[in-house]
Amino acid sequence: MTQGFAHDSVLLDETLAWLKPQTGKVYADATMGAGGHTAAILDASAPDGRVVAVDRDLHAVENARTRLAAYGDRVCVLHGEFRHLPQLLQSAGHSQVDGLVADLGVSSPQLDHAERGFAFSESGPLDMRMDQTQDETALTLIGRLSDRELADVLYEYGEERRSRAIARSIRSAYDAGELETTADLRRAVVKAIGRPPGSKIDPATRTFQALRIAVNQEIDQLQALLACLPHVLADEAVAVLISFHSLEDRLVKHGLRSDPLLSVLTKRPIIAGDDESARNRRARSAKLRAAARRPRAETVDEVQ
Repeated sequence: MTQGFAHDSVLLDETLAWLKPQTGKVYADATMGAGGHTAAILDASAPDGRVVAVDRDLHAVENARTRLAAYGDRVCVLHGEFRHLPQLLQSAGHSQVDGLVADLGVSSPQLDHAERGFAFSESGPLDMRMDQTQDETALTLIGRLSDRELADVLYEYGEERRSRAIARSIRSAYDAGELETTADLRRAVVKAIGRPPGSKIDPATRTFQALRIAVNQEIDQLQALLACLPHVLADEAVAVLISFHSLEDRLVKHGLRSDPLLSVLTKRPIIAGDDESARNRRARSAKLRAAARRPRAETVDEVQ
Protein backbone atom coordinates (compact mmCIF):
# COMPACT_ATOMS: atom_id res chain seq x y z
CA MET A 1 0.00 0.00 0.00
CA THR A 2 1.82 3.10 -1.21
CA GLN A 3 -0.95 5.28 -2.51
CA GLY A 4 -1.35 8.63 -0.80
CA PHE A 5 1.81 8.45 1.33
CA ALA A 6 3.29 11.85 0.55
CA HIS A 7 3.64 15.13 2.39
CA ASP A 8 5.70 18.30 2.58
CA SER A 9 8.84 17.82 4.65
CA VAL A 10 8.99 20.31 7.51
CA LEU A 11 11.93 22.73 7.87
CA LEU A 12 13.70 21.06 4.96
CA ASP A 13 15.97 23.97 4.00
CA GLU A 14 16.93 24.52 7.63
CA THR A 15 17.74 20.84 8.04
CA LEU A 16 20.05 20.86 5.03
CA ALA A 17 21.71 24.06 6.24
CA TRP A 18 22.72 22.34 9.48
CA LEU A 19 23.65 18.96 7.99
CA LYS A 20 25.62 20.40 5.04
CA PRO A 21 25.47 17.09 3.12
CA GLN A 22 28.65 16.20 1.25
CA THR A 23 29.49 13.65 -1.38
CA GLY A 24 31.13 10.52 -0.03
CA LYS A 25 29.47 10.87 3.39
CA VAL A 26 26.86 8.67 5.07
CA TYR A 27 23.70 10.06 6.71
CA ALA A 28 20.77 8.66 8.65
CA ASP A 29 17.12 9.62 8.36
CA ALA A 30 15.69 8.11 11.52
CA THR A 31 12.09 8.96 10.62
CA MET A 32 11.93 8.56 6.87
CA GLY A 33 8.17 8.92 6.38
CA ALA A 34 7.48 9.88 2.78
CA GLY A 35 11.20 10.26 2.12
CA GLY A 36 11.38 14.03 1.66
CA HIS A 37 14.38 14.60 3.91
CA THR A 38 16.06 11.47 2.58
CA ALA A 39 15.71 12.55 -1.06
CA ALA A 40 16.93 16.07 -0.30
CA ILE A 41 20.04 14.74 1.48
CA LEU A 42 20.76 12.36 -1.41
CA ASP A 43 20.43 15.20 -3.93
CA ALA A 44 22.67 17.49 -1.90
CA SER A 45 25.32 14.80 -1.40
CA ALA A 46 25.47 13.63 -5.04
CA PRO A 47 27.07 11.82 -6.69
CA ASP A 48 27.93 9.29 -3.99
CA GLY A 49 26.56 10.38 -0.63
CA ARG A 50 24.53 7.67 1.08
CA VAL A 51 21.52 7.59 3.39
CA VAL A 52 20.29 4.88 5.74
CA ALA A 53 16.56 5.64 5.99
CA VAL A 54 14.50 4.09 8.80
CA ASP A 55 10.79 4.01 9.55
CA ARG A 56 8.55 1.89 11.76
CA ASP A 57 5.57 2.29 9.40
CA LEU A 58 5.51 -0.49 6.78
CA HIS A 59 3.38 1.65 4.46
CA ALA A 60 6.07 4.33 4.53
CA VAL A 61 8.79 1.75 3.88
CA GLU A 62 6.93 0.27 0.90
CA ASN A 63 6.31 3.73 -0.54
CA ALA A 64 9.89 4.88 -0.05
CA ARG A 65 11.39 1.82 -1.71
CA THR A 66 9.44 2.80 -4.81
CA ARG A 67 9.93 6.56 -4.58
CA LEU A 68 13.67 6.34 -3.86
CA ALA A 69 14.47 3.48 -6.24
CA ALA A 70 16.17 5.85 -8.70
CA TYR A 71 18.94 6.48 -6.14
CA GLY A 72 19.97 2.84 -6.33
CA ASP A 73 22.38 1.60 -3.67
CA ARG A 74 22.96 5.14 -2.38
CA VAL A 75 19.93 4.63 -0.14
CA CYS A 76 19.17 1.76 2.23
CA VAL A 77 15.54 1.71 3.41
CA LEU A 78 14.91 -0.25 6.60
CA HIS A 79 11.82 -1.11 8.62
CA GLY A 80 12.50 -0.58 12.31
CA GLU A 81 12.29 1.68 15.35
CA PHE A 82 14.85 4.43 15.78
CA ARG A 83 15.54 3.33 19.35
CA HIS A 84 17.35 0.44 17.64
CA LEU A 85 19.32 2.76 15.36
CA PRO A 86 22.78 1.37 16.24
CA GLN A 87 21.70 -2.14 15.27
CA LEU A 88 19.92 -0.92 12.14
CA LEU A 89 23.02 0.96 11.02
CA GLN A 90 25.13 -2.13 11.65
CA SER A 91 22.78 -4.17 9.48
CA ALA A 92 23.42 -1.65 6.68
CA GLY A 93 27.18 -1.91 7.14
CA HIS A 94 27.76 1.28 9.14
CA SER A 95 28.70 1.90 12.76
CA GLN A 96 28.61 5.71 12.51
CA VAL A 97 27.09 8.37 10.27
CA ASP A 98 28.17 11.88 9.24
CA GLY A 99 24.79 13.44 10.03
CA LEU A 100 21.31 12.52 11.21
CA VAL A 101 17.79 13.90 11.01
CA ALA A 102 14.76 12.84 13.06
CA ASP A 103 11.37 14.39 12.28
CA LEU A 104 9.46 13.26 15.36
CA GLY A 105 5.83 12.45 15.97
CA VAL A 106 3.06 11.40 13.62
CA SER A 107 3.29 12.06 9.89
CA SER A 108 0.73 13.84 7.74
CA PRO A 109 -0.17 10.68 5.76
CA GLN A 110 -0.89 8.85 9.02
CA LEU A 111 -3.16 11.68 10.15
CA ASP A 112 -4.88 11.93 6.77
CA HIS A 113 -5.96 8.28 6.56
CA ALA A 114 -8.95 7.65 8.81
CA GLU A 115 -8.31 3.90 8.94
CA ARG A 116 -5.10 4.53 10.88
CA GLY A 117 -7.09 6.00 13.77
CA PHE A 118 -4.82 8.94 14.57
CA ALA A 119 -7.28 11.78 14.01
CA PHE A 120 -10.88 12.65 14.73
CA SER A 121 -11.57 14.69 11.58
CA GLU A 122 -13.02 11.48 10.12
CA SER A 123 -14.21 8.46 12.05
CA GLY A 124 -11.95 5.42 12.00
CA PRO A 125 -10.96 2.48 14.21
CA LEU A 126 -9.22 3.24 17.51
CA ASP A 127 -5.85 2.04 16.26
CA MET A 128 -3.08 4.72 16.39
CA ARG A 129 -0.24 2.27 15.72
CA MET A 130 2.67 3.69 13.76
CA ASP A 131 3.94 0.14 13.34
CA GLN A 132 0.97 -2.01 12.41
CA THR A 133 2.94 -5.17 13.13
CA GLN A 134 2.67 -4.47 16.86
CA ASP A 135 -0.26 -5.92 18.79
CA GLU A 136 -1.45 -3.10 21.05
CA THR A 137 -3.85 -0.51 19.65
CA ALA A 138 -5.39 2.50 21.36
CA LEU A 139 -8.51 0.44 22.07
CA THR A 140 -6.64 -2.46 23.67
CA LEU A 141 -4.52 0.00 25.67
CA ILE A 142 -7.66 1.63 27.08
CA GLY A 143 -9.03 -1.80 27.88
CA ARG A 144 -6.05 -2.91 29.97
CA LEU A 145 -5.44 0.35 31.89
CA SER A 146 -7.18 1.17 35.15
CA ASP A 147 -9.03 4.49 35.39
CA ARG A 148 -6.13 5.96 37.35
CA GLU A 149 -3.53 4.70 34.89
CA LEU A 150 -5.54 6.09 31.97
CA ALA A 151 -5.85 9.47 33.69
CA ASP A 152 -2.09 9.48 34.32
CA VAL A 153 -1.44 8.82 30.62
CA LEU A 154 -3.70 11.71 29.62
CA TYR A 155 -2.06 14.05 32.15
CA GLU A 156 1.56 13.07 31.49
CA TYR A 157 1.53 12.71 27.72
CA GLY A 158 -1.27 15.09 26.81
CA GLU A 159 -0.76 17.64 29.59
CA GLU A 160 -4.52 17.38 30.04
CA ARG A 161 -5.58 19.06 33.31
CA ARG A 162 -9.03 17.42 33.24
CA SER A 163 -7.60 13.95 32.80
CA ARG A 164 -9.58 12.24 35.58
CA ALA A 165 -12.98 13.34 34.29
CA ILE A 166 -12.03 12.33 30.76
CA ALA A 167 -10.70 8.95 31.90
CA ARG A 168 -13.98 8.21 33.73
CA SER A 169 -16.01 9.12 30.65
CA ILE A 170 -13.81 6.97 28.38
CA ARG A 171 -14.11 4.04 30.79
CA SER A 172 -17.88 4.40 30.93
CA ALA A 173 -18.12 4.33 27.14
CA TYR A 174 -15.74 1.35 26.94
CA ASP A 175 -17.65 -0.67 29.54
CA ALA A 176 -20.93 0.08 27.74
CA GLY A 177 -19.52 -1.19 24.42
CA GLU A 178 -19.74 2.32 22.97
CA LEU A 179 -16.03 2.88 22.29
CA GLU A 180 -14.85 1.47 18.98
CA THR A 181 -14.00 4.45 16.76
CA THR A 182 -12.19 7.78 16.90
CA ALA A 183 -15.60 9.48 16.78
CA ASP A 184 -16.64 7.50 19.86
CA LEU A 185 -13.51 8.60 21.70
CA ARG A 186 -14.03 12.25 20.83
CA ARG A 187 -17.66 11.98 21.94
CA ALA A 188 -16.57 10.62 25.32
CA VAL A 189 -14.12 13.49 25.80
CA VAL A 190 -16.67 16.15 24.87
CA LYS A 191 -19.22 14.52 27.20
CA ALA A 192 -16.74 14.88 30.07
CA ILE A 193 -15.48 18.43 29.56
CA GLY A 194 -17.61 20.05 26.86
CA ARG A 195 -16.09 22.53 24.46
CA PRO A 196 -14.75 25.77 25.98
CA PRO A 197 -16.28 28.78 24.21
CA GLY A 198 -13.89 30.54 21.87
CA SER A 199 -11.31 27.75 21.96
CA LYS A 200 -9.52 27.08 18.67
CA ILE A 201 -8.32 23.66 19.84
CA ASP A 202 -10.68 20.69 19.76
CA PRO A 203 -11.25 19.40 23.31
CA ALA A 204 -10.12 15.90 22.25
CA THR A 205 -6.73 17.01 20.87
CA ARG A 206 -4.73 16.38 24.03
CA THR A 207 -6.41 13.02 24.65
CA PHE A 208 -5.61 11.79 21.14
CA GLN A 209 -2.02 12.97 21.49
CA ALA A 210 -1.59 11.22 24.83
CA LEU A 211 -2.99 7.89 23.66
CA ARG A 212 -0.91 7.99 20.47
CA ILE A 213 2.26 8.62 22.46
CA ALA A 214 1.42 5.78 24.85
CA VAL A 215 0.50 3.28 22.13
CA ASN A 216 3.74 3.93 20.25
CA GLN A 217 5.96 4.36 23.31
CA GLU A 218 7.17 7.60 21.77
CA ILE A 219 8.84 8.94 24.91
CA ASP A 220 10.86 5.76 25.45
CA GLN A 221 11.76 5.78 21.77
CA LEU A 222 12.97 9.38 21.89
CA GLN A 223 14.98 8.88 25.07
CA ALA A 224 16.70 5.87 23.51
CA LEU A 225 17.50 7.86 20.36
CA LEU A 226 18.99 10.73 22.38
CA ALA A 227 21.09 8.27 24.38
CA CYS A 228 22.57 6.65 21.29
CA LEU A 229 23.42 9.85 19.40
CA PRO A 230 27.02 10.15 20.69
CA HIS A 231 27.68 6.56 19.67
CA VAL A 232 26.28 6.68 16.12
CA LEU A 233 27.57 10.14 15.17
CA ALA A 234 31.06 10.49 13.74
CA ASP A 235 33.27 13.27 15.11
CA GLU A 236 31.68 16.69 14.47
CA ALA A 237 28.67 15.07 12.79
CA VAL A 238 25.42 16.99 13.29
CA ALA A 239 22.09 15.64 14.53
CA VAL A 240 18.94 17.60 13.65
CA LEU A 241 15.80 16.83 15.66
CA ILE A 242 12.40 18.33 14.84
CA SER A 243 9.67 18.15 17.49
CA PHE A 244 5.99 19.10 17.37
CA HIS A 245 4.77 19.45 20.94
CA SER A 246 6.16 20.81 24.19
CA LEU A 247 6.79 17.42 25.81
CA GLU A 248 8.96 16.29 22.90
CA ASP A 249 10.79 19.60 22.69
CA ARG A 250 11.61 19.62 26.42
CA LEU A 251 13.06 16.11 26.15
CA VAL A 252 15.14 17.05 23.11
CA LYS A 253 16.35 20.29 24.70
CA HIS A 254 17.37 18.59 27.94
CA GLY A 255 18.84 15.53 26.21
CA LEU A 256 21.11 17.55 23.95
CA ARG A 257 22.18 20.04 26.62
CA SER A 258 22.89 17.45 29.30
CA ASP A 259 25.07 15.16 27.18
CA PRO A 260 28.76 16.07 27.61
CA LEU A 261 29.60 14.37 24.33
CA LEU A 262 27.41 16.75 22.33
CA SER A 263 27.76 20.44 21.54
CA VAL A 264 24.44 22.25 21.12
CA LEU A 265 24.37 24.39 17.96
CA THR A 266 20.96 26.04 18.36
CA LYS A 267 20.66 28.40 21.32
CA ARG A 268 16.93 28.65 20.62
CA PRO A 269 14.73 26.32 18.59
CA ILE A 270 14.36 27.18 14.92
CA ILE A 271 10.78 27.57 13.75
CA ALA A 272 9.18 27.74 10.32
CA GLY A 273 8.87 31.05 8.52
CA ASP A 274 5.57 32.64 7.58
CA ASP A 275 5.60 31.22 4.05
CA GLU A 276 6.13 27.62 5.15
CA SER A 277 3.62 27.94 7.99
CA ALA A 278 1.00 29.22 5.54
CA ARG A 279 1.78 26.41 3.08
CA ASN A 280 2.06 23.57 5.58
CA ARG A 281 -0.07 23.60 8.74
CA ARG A 282 2.12 20.93 10.36
CA ALA A 283 5.09 23.30 10.24
CA ARG A 284 3.41 25.80 12.56
CA SER A 285 4.25 23.79 15.68
CA ALA A 286 7.64 22.49 14.51
CA LYS A 287 10.80 23.26 16.49
CA LEU A 288 14.24 22.31 15.22
CA ARG A 289 17.25 21.79 17.47
CA ALA A 290 20.71 20.71 16.37
CA ALA A 291 23.83 19.40 18.10
CA ALA A 292 27.22 18.15 16.96
CA ARG A 293 29.30 15.24 18.21
CA ARG A 294 32.33 16.59 20.02
CA PRO A 295 35.60 15.13 18.72
CA ARG A 296 36.37 11.97 20.65
CA ALA A 297 39.88 13.13 21.54
CA GLU A 298 38.32 16.01 23.47
CA THR A 299 35.85 13.99 25.53
CA VAL A 300 36.98 12.92 28.95
CA ASP A 301 35.60 9.40 28.81
CA GLU A 302 37.40 8.59 25.59
CA VAL A 303 40.80 10.19 26.13
CA GLN A 304 43.53 7.62 25.73
